[in-house]
Amino acid sequence: MSRHALISGASIAGPAVAHELNARGWRTTVVERAPRLRDEGQNIDVRGAGREVLRRMGLEDAALAAGTGEVGLRFVDDDGAAVAEFPAGEGDTAGGTAEMEILRGELSRLIHERTRDTTDYRFGEQIRELTEHGDHVTARLAGGEEIDADLVVVAEGTRSRTRDLVLPPDEAAEVTELGLQVAYLTIPRTGDDDRWWRWHSAPGSRSTSLRPDNRGTTRAMLAFLSDVRGLGELDRDSQITILRRTYADVGWQAPRVLAALEDASLYFDAVAQVRLPRWSTGRTVLLGDAAWATGPFGTGTTLALVGAYILAGELGDGQDTGAALARYEQRMRPFVAQAQDVKPAALRAMNPRSGAGLAVQRRVLGLAGSLSSVFGGLVEKLAGPPAEGIELPEYRLTA
Repeated sequence: MSRHALISGASIAGPAVAHELNARGWRTTVVERAPRLRDEGQNIDVRGAGREVLRRMGLEDAALAAGTGEVGLRFVDDDGAAVAEFPAGEGDTAGGTAEMEILRGELSRLIHERTRDTTDYRFGEQIRELTEHGDHVTARLAGGEEIDADLVVVAEGTRSRTRDLVLPPDEAAEVTELGLQVAYLTIPRTGDDDRWWRWHSAPGSRSTSLRPDNRGTTRAMLAFLSDVRGLGELDRDSQITILRRTYADVGWQAPRVLAALEDASLYFDAVAQVRLPRWSTGRTVLLGDAAWATGPFGTGTTLALVGAYILAGELGDGQDTGAALARYEQRMRPFVAQAQDVKPAALRAMNPRSGAGLAVQRRVLGLAGSLSSVFGGLVEKLAGPPAEGIELPEYRLTA
């Protein structure tokens, strides 16, 4: 009889681990608190080992075809003139803009479409209680149903609600906010928008970004550093008030983005990291941001895909679930530690506080852009560990 995995979370890590477990003969059920597949979300990149996972899943070409079409990263001044530009990379890893730039919702859709015939998706549902029995786990859902599984995977976000069911209170997650606040919204595209990711910085550690998508709209980001914590927990009206006051004197495209706040869907994120002493208890395991959220530099999707691949691969080798979960953690820990090594200096460099600091940033970026053959990887280097920094094992498929 095939083993059964219950997975909580239907963004990227959850469907990805369902795909890989299906390929190894497992039966899978995914529960998702949202009432439907979330097709919203901003631009993400997939590099190195993460892209290799998509290649092995047979989804690389589809993900490239569904890309945003972003041609590179351009830093601009108050008038919108280019300070420096870094064309999109060619290949798996290079460039501030990766060759594979895709909306989070698009990648989620692709993996969901690949798994929906082999995975039982339950939207509008969530796990409320977990009971370990040694040889299986019983999950009680919010709707009252009880599901028995050989394994439970919690593949949720940074502020996972289910994570507290996995580890005892004395091993609760350490969630560390890094001081970077980011508001994401989708706004109407205008004739001035092009295929570049345009990034404008203003004194006060504030930036405005506009990025293309493949849906005829523009993705906007307002990002700023703040010592105030808890902004992500405020209601929408309070967040809009904060954004308007914070960006009231910022030029370039900030007024356009502020004007769109009332009508646009708004996602406000207080960027944080998650650290845990371990990622599993018995037959329940954490995956993705719920286990190791890394923060601001774009490694989350790659780590989610790699983690899903390694978790499923280790589980596919034999019946010793505990040993498999230990191997999964042993393989992933070093890569996660690299990704979480975020230097405060890097955050300040990308978000200067003073006018003088902004002038220095623009001079450095201008030099880097003009010597792109030598310094073109500046932004990528600031962004943390190389995406090829983990070697993917070859696992045997059993399905």
